[in-house]
Amino acid sequence: MKLIIALTLTLCLMLSACAGLSDTEQRTLTGGAAGATGGAILGAIGGSAALGAGAGAAAGLLGGYLYDQYKKSKEEAYQQGYEKGKSE
Repeated sequence: MKLIIALTLTLCLMLSACAGLSDTEQRTLTGGAAGATGGAILGAIGGSAALGAGAGAAAGLLGGYLYDQYKKSKEEAYQQGYEKGKSE
């Protein structure tokens, strides 16, 4: 129970620290934090929480960055369609 409370408080503090960051920074760091948390939990089950957290953080950072790029391309396509429709 104490572990769940500690993880919840840590996650809340990490997310509140993202207030002044760009969308790319927020998505990348959130992915890294989620990956590190998941990796640490799975690593603790397998034997090495630190190794799991490191691998999870790396995968989460990459996933968060790729998700950000996807969202940006989607927004750009929307804006292009909007401008094209507006000019017709």
